[in-house]
Amino acid sequence: MPQSFWAYRVEKTAEGFKRSLQTLDLDSLPPGQVLIEVNYSSLNYKDALSASGHRGVSKNFPHTPGIDAAGVVRASDDERFKIGDEVIVTSYDLGMDTPGGFGQMIRVPADWVVPLPSGLSLREAMILGTAGFTAALCVDALLVNGLEPKQGPVLVTGASGGVGSLAIALLSKLGFEVAASTGTVKAHQLLRTLGAKEIIDRHELAIPSPKPMLSARWAAAIDTVGGSTLDNIVKSLSYGASVAACGLVGGVELTLTVYPFILRGVRLLGIDSAECSMSKRQEIWRKLADPWKLDNLNELTTEINLEGLDTAIDDILQGKTLGRTLLKVSGR
Repeated sequence: MPQSFWAYRVEKTAEGFKRSLQTLDLDSLPPGQVLIEVNYSSLNYKDALSASGHRGVSKNFPHTPGIDAAGVVRASDDERFKIGDEVIVTSYDLGMDTPGGFGQMIRVPADWVVPLPSGLSLREAMILGTAGFTAALCVDALLVNGLEPKQGPVLVTGASGGVGSLAIALLSKLGFEVAASTGTVKAHQLLRTLGAKEIIDRHELAIPSPKPMLSARWAAAIDTVGGSTLDNIVKSLSYGASVAACGLVGGVELTLTVYPFILRGVRLLGIDSAECSMSKRQEIWRKLADPWKLDNLNELTTEINLEGLDTAIDDILQGKTLGRTLLKVSGR
């Protein structure tokens, strides 16, 4: 086994935060039961924040970002995992203050590791990554709360991002009519390709309304934005409908009355992927492998290697990316 590996490191300097590729020793990795050679990762907005020194994400530097990783077990002290097993690691502290998937090797607790389900490749798993896992959690929550295609259109906000685009693809595959909310005009064709039947300007949903309720419009919604957008969604849900909320880029506060909840019986479902139970985590990954497996993943994917991270990080921070950015880590 190689005793050194490449990693994309973020360091704190007197001038700010510096990013570079470095060679590290295996001994630099933290304690853990499972050593994994990372084949693929993905770039998420959270990774870009970590790579920029955002202390709300990462506090300890130097640091290797990457909240997603998929690869092969190279050493294990846990009987659940054998050398050569293909596995997925997402969530928990990976890529935050634990060295993450932007390095060719990671060492993590065994309880963080999910066996790659039959039906998914390592590459496909990382096109999905945390974004696809979160989107699937949202869809699953809506289905558990009784959503059926015959009930009407489902709204997805932040549609050009990773969670939004994958949520559209999943809902479309399951037979739902999907409306996509985005402010990115260049994303319209991609969203229609993924299955969106209607595209709504995000500003239409973001304008605060003083009304306690609005006309019933949606059979359900997946919201990645929060703030006044989520306010308006709750007010616009049909009787008995649910919204799965998983984002806060538009704000963390809600200005609502109880009227939508007690007069229309609507439900606000909070979605957390970071600390999701392992049993639920494995259930969702099995669904993403089959029967929810998407056959159009490449249509929303841009693939880069470690050398391309600097540009990709700048692009995602500036809102220039569409869909998913897949990172090929091994085989530089």
